[in-house]
Amino acid sequence: MATTTLTDVDVRIRDAVMRQLEWDPQLDASAVGITAKDGAVTLTGYIDSYSGKLAAERAAKRVHGVRAVANDIEVRLKLDRTDADLANDVVRALELRGTIPEGVQAVVHNAHVTLTGKVNWLFQKREAEKAVRHVRGVRDVVNYIEVAPQGVERDVRRRIVQALHLNADVDARHITVTLTGDTATLTGTVGTWLQREAAEHAAADAPGIRDVINSLVVEPPAGAVPDPLDEIC
Repeated sequence: MATTTLTDVDVRIRDAVMRQLEWDPQLDASAVGITAKDGAVTLTGYIDSYSGKLAAERAAKRVHGVRAVANDIEVRLKLDRTDADLANDVVRALELRGTIPEGVQAVVHNAHVTLTGKVNWLFQKREAEKAVRHVRGVRDVVNYIEVAPQGVERDVRRRIVQALHLNADVDARHITVTLTGDTATLTGTVGTWLQREAAEHAAADAPGIRDVINSLVVEPPAGAVPDPLDEIC
């Protein structure tokens, strides 16, 4: 049977992710397992909320040297709630977000939430998912909301490029933006996963964009290793 040999960098990344999870106030990571190999981190075990599962993933992505995250954490609720209770809370959560149109609908089955409907902006689709993922008792969210923009502005590509260069969280020097209809495609390289997600969000906020294809590759600077003093950010 083949065995996997961990390098010093693998061990540093694994330990750095572990410390990130332990420091994150949004989750209890006591039952979460972590493995790392060649910059790919796998999260296993279980946690008591869906929002906690996503928080664990975000915490892992903040670590320098992480190039990919496989989130295999299972959500195990401390107290089960009925679908009817969850549906009522989901409706209230959507209503509290003033940017989400009334046409957005949710179906709850076995604590899994499915979102449908149409919105004009891609950020509204994201906002709807954010609103319901924190509802107590939700195990998973599937977002089928359709983005139907009113039209792509003529200079939208230039505006996306400007937004990337103005974003303090993004080093946009190696990012290329291609526009095909109402779909923006990002290619090139970034130094961290945080920059990859920040670039996608900046493009998604552009007027008339229905979808963003994020093909950015995370390539940490040569020789970069996790620094115990700046893991927490």
